[in-house]
Amino acid sequence: MEIKEISNIYSALPQCGAFLKALSDKSMRHIFLKGMYASSASVFFAAVSGSEKGKEKSEKLKEGSEKVKEKSEKLKEGSEKGKGKSEKLKEGSEKGKEKREKGKGKSEKSISLTAVFVLQDNDEAGYFYHDLTQILGTDNVLFYPSSYRRAVKYGQRDAANEILRTETLSRLAAQSDSYMYVVTCPEALSELVVSKRRLDERTINIGVGDIVNLADLGRKLREFGFVEVDYVYEPGQFAMRGSIVDVYSYSSELPFRIDFFGDEVDTIRTFEVADQLSKEARQSVAIVPELAQIVEDKQPFTAMLPDDAVLVVKDSLYLCSTIEQIYNDGFSHQALAERLEGATEMEQQQIVRDMRKENNLVSGVRFREEMCKFRIVEFGTQPTGTPQATISFNVSPQPLFHKNFELLAQSLEDYLLKGYKLYILADSEKQTRRLKEIFQSDELKQMRNIHSVKSANSEALSVADNIDFTPVDHTIHEGFADNDLRLCFFTDHQIFDRFHKYNLKSDSARTGKMALTMKELQEMEPGDFIVHVDFGIGKFGGLVRVPVGDSYQEAIRIYYQRGDIVDVSIHSLYKISKYRRSDTGEPPRLSTLGTGAWDRLKERTKKRIKDIARDLIKLYAKRRHEKGFAFSADSYMQHELEASFLYEDTPDQSKATMDVKADMESARPMDRLVCGDVGFGKTEVAIRAAFKAAVDGKQVAVLVPTTVLAFQHYKTFQDRLKDMPVHIDYLSRARTAKQTRQVLENLKEGKIDILIGTHKLIGKSVEWHDLGLLIIDEEQKFGVATKEKLRKLKSNVDTLTMSATPIPRTLQFSLMGARDMSIIRTPPPNRYPVQTEIGVYSHEIIADAINFEMSRNGQVYFVNDRISNLPEIAALIHKYVPDARVAIGHGQMNPEELENILIGFMNYDYDVLLSTSIVENGIDISNANTIIINDAHRFGLSDLHQMRGRVGRSNRKAFCYLLAPPKSVLTPEARRRLEALENFSELGSGFNLAMQDLDIRGAGNLLGAEQSGFMEDLGYETYQKILNQAVTELKNDEFQDIYAEEIAQGKEISGDEFVEDCAIESDLEMYFPETYVPGSSERMLLYRELDNIEDDSQLDAYRQRLIDRFGKMPHEAEELLQVVPLRRLGKRLGCEKIILKLGRMQMQFVSNTESAYYKSQAFGKALNYIATHTRRCNLKEVKGKRSMVVTGIPTVGDAVEVLKEMSE
Repeated sequence: MEIKEISNIYSALPQCGAFLKALSDKSMRHIFLKGMYASSASVFFAAVSGSEKGKEKSEKLKEGSEKVKEKSEKLKEGSEKGKGKSEKLKEGSEKGKEKREKGKGKSEKSISLTAVFVLQDNDEAGYFYHDLTQILGTDNVLFYPSSYRRAVKYGQRDAANEILRTETLSRLAAQSDSYMYVVTCPEALSELVVSKRRLDERTINIGVGDIVNLADLGRKLREFGFVEVDYVYEPGQFAMRGSIVDVYSYSSELPFRIDFFGDEVDTIRTFEVADQLSKEARQSVAIVPELAQIVEDKQPFTAMLPDDAVLVVKDSLYLCSTIEQIYNDGFSHQALAERLEGATEMEQQQIVRDMRKENNLVSGVRFREEMCKFRIVEFGTQPTGTPQATISFNVSPQPLFHKNFELLAQSLEDYLLKGYKLYILADSEKQTRRLKEIFQSDELKQMRNIHSVKSANSEALSVADNIDFTPVDHTIHEGFADNDLRLCFFTDHQIFDRFHKYNLKSDSARTGKMALTMKELQEMEPGDFIVHVDFGIGKFGGLVRVPVGDSYQEAIRIYYQRGDIVDVSIHSLYKISKYRRSDTGEPPRLSTLGTGAWDRLKERTKKRIKDIARDLIKLYAKRRHEKGFAFSADSYMQHELEASFLYEDTPDQSKATMDVKADMESARPMDRLVCGDVGFGKTEVAIRAAFKAAVDGKQVAVLVPTTVLAFQHYKTFQDRLKDMPVHIDYLSRARTAKQTRQVLENLKEGKIDILIGTHKLIGKSVEWHDLGLLIIDEEQKFGVATKEKLRKLKSNVDTLTMSATPIPRTLQFSLMGARDMSIIRTPPPNRYPVQTEIGVYSHEIIADAINFEMSRNGQVYFVNDRISNLPEIAALIHKYVPDARVAIGHGQMNPEELENILIGFMNYDYDVLLSTSIVENGIDISNANTIIINDAHRFGLSDLHQMRGRVGRSNRKAFCYLLAPPKSVLTPEARRRLEALENFSELGSGFNLAMQDLDIRGAGNLLGAEQSGFMEDLGYETYQKILNQAVTELKNDEFQDIYAEEIAQGKEISGDEFVEDCAIESDLEMYFPETYVPGSSERMLLYRELDNIEDDSQLDAYRQRLIDRFGKMPHEAEELLQVVPLRRLGKRLGCEKIILKLGRMQMQFVSNTESAYYKSQAFGKALNYIATHTRRCNLKEVKGKRSMVVTGIPTVGDAVEVLKEMSE
């Protein structure tokens, strides 16, 4: 069922009619809705908005309202309970009122009602808004946030919030004829806004078919403060390319793309910032500049509302006192100091004037006066003063089950027996399926039948067989039961104890910053160091046009030692990569061409890699023939365990889980590696696997690198498996000799199902009863000796390895044979975003942050990269937060001491852990939800991201404070880094960052420790490429027999297996002209993207994207796109190089003439083609290199056709 239908069901409530009636009475200035709990208020107001649409309804309401009168009298006494709901109702009812008034006079015109819902704080407002939009959609429901990022007094504006504010103001000014709901909080109402007159002056309206002069439009946009750029990423920017104008108005979550035909507006569409592609068409748009800059002529927000608007308030006393408080606080000195920095004296006076609270904030007295002009609906526990009408509701909030499914089933059954109808709301179908599976499982039925037999009630038995509920897609924030209508609306995230997240429109505005940062990380700027696989490290000199024959081509210029220049064609872009490595600071040495040093370095590396890869391939071959234990399929307990996971599974995570289970169920021993970023749920996959093994009576060993992690995993496993029949224990240095002895005895007798521990686990003294599964966490941290012991242990035991280092795709493919990999790339959807703020080091911010976290019984990490001043900071914290218990931890302490401190912190003996960056090594404390990072500008992006990933692990809001010197002092890179983090508060955006900024940390250890030195010399991506080559060569030479076997078995092997890439040389014009795609860095990005395309559907999508962004494609660009299929087909046929010159195509085949390729079908196809087209083909062999020439090929398209025909 659709969630929208809920409002229809709910509008049958008699209170709806009573409320509409009260609203229609203009003399009712204060209505109180009593007993509205949980999300019933939002559902009620959604129902009210729907119930006065159209003419017939308003007539019916008239007759109905007579009947409702008597009821409402009775309801009045009951009404004290209803307050909570009433607020929401208020809004709705007011709307209804107006509609009905007009409806009596001329019922054919629909009526508009404006209601403003004021909730206690931004989060509560966010959830209320989310509930309303789930039911009513986003067209007429607006969110009006504060324009500041945190408390108003710090004065940090947030562009994404400005968008939502501006959108609301311009919609209110335009006054449409439908209802309008605005959801807001006291902070937002405390700010003064632009007057309606000023707003109208500064709006540009454009519609399809209008005649607009492009030059005038550009001039006007600049006048209003828009900035012209090449590509639009942030609000307040515009770009002009040919006939296309992109503009990001402050009144819209997405920027507009306006396409002109001459001076006439041809189409208008919105587009996504991240990929710059169009979303939907619009008939007309309003372009509004940033309004926050306007200083004079400001007024309270309420002045924008129509006179008949309704204020729906949860608690009007709290609202007024909060606004007064904000006004009295004004702006802090720090906020003023930040703004004044670097300004001239005149500007400073102006800023001081602008920052006066009288110019920005509304005083408590004035706000109270404003409130009196409007009708008020209150919903809360107690009304303020005496309301003129009170409407009572009979609602009870959803009970908490804490994942106890027996209790859940019983209470649902009770509701059904009382004749209630059950609705369960969930965001994904998967969740409702899970619930059904749990209700229908035999075990649960047996448990419930035992209860019902006791009651000896035949009726109860019939219900017990099936619990009927109607699934509803999409969910509200808090479930409730309405006892008048006998309906239960229960939410799945409350049943499973999960965190529920609301989405605001501004989220898309924040992606702009993110997209830009990502792009800057990928871009190559002239002067960057880049690596060419064949020539070595050089400096990037930009894109140049070079004459080829009688036409031009675009090429990339690279400068080497002694001023040598190499121009590389854009078709071999894949040979170039940015030189990335760990930050040592000094630039790499440029290679000298023609000395052979680079080739020697490559050969050495290749030899090393081959040695490692050889062992892996042999190990793999051996494992293919071994037998292991095949586990049985999932039990009902497994379903229950998986359903009770706090977060929703991401697709990657469920795939990883399925892969692991499938491996366990097969007879071959599992050897699987699961990779994923911090907090992406690897541990959850491990817990599920461990549980599956334990249910089958096998023992599980979980091996971790440090004592702290052992303790932490022990806690996590305990917590997730607490209601399950498994026994968990742990071994580490932290346990006494007596405890250790006891554990080992239990283990030997098979009393322990899951044992977690450090490398002690594989010591001689440990004897297993029946080991079935080995889980290794953070594999990269173990030494070689440990790994050797493991290898002996695990030749036929299922093994699951986990690693947090993001591993690039190419590496994963080349190691594909050696072990199966699951990569978890997507972040969990329902994590709280970590609220990130940049500040200057000052005791106010630090004390505020620590006090807030302690007030909710949380703990704080404080990271400071210098050991020397840790004691100073500790003293500062003691001075300003005297009751905080501070622990200091750093890498130079002895390990036992450090471990005790960390374990103490985990056991909540301290409030603040003051440490160097050791925090990033995997400690995971769900109670620590604030991290303060001092001197944040000294850390790299991925470090900061890793550290921030330590908080926000539970279902509470987390905070991250980045303390750095004022922005004006920082280098541009450092400033951008910090701003990027501040904007990407979502978990997981960092994964992309880490991939970009991947300081060779992880991949180095993947193959063993020794080759990281080569990575330094070769740069990171080049290393990947050489690794690929090495594996290809091994396939061609030493492991030919594996292929020969497969060919003999009749398995088709294509040329792909033997050629690592197909190079292209040509004299045809193929590139993107400067007039088509402005900006060489953007062209480079497009060329690189084109380079990575794998198949035709991707190519078509790429073509559509180009047309969408830049208009019709010129001839050169069309030719360029054809190169992709050409290279792919060439590779499939086993060509190492294809040369298109003078209307001929020359194809060069695999250079090793002994290769198994010449026995394969791929080469057979080429021979068949020659046999049928003898006149245009010619096969030759020069110096042992075989090639084939085809004549009569004037364009790339023709070449592609020939290759297609050949490979059919």
